[in-house]
Amino acid sequence: MAVPKRKTAKARQRKRQSHMALSLPATDYCPQCHSPKLAHHVCPVCGSYAGREVLKVKPERKGA
Repeated sequence: MAVPKRKTAKARQRKRQSHMALSLPATDYCPQCHSPKLAHHVCPVCGSYAGREVLKVKPERKGA
């Protein structure tokens, strides 16, 4: 195997890895209930997508 002749400097190593940073997923707001949701996904709160109801969402039960 090839062995490097000199130690790679941290600046060079980090410059090469700079594009590998993680980013948060893009969030949108639901036009129906105005809660945050993932872009191009059904709203988990009201179940609507593109202005129409797609899923029937069960109401949350408190204390059970």
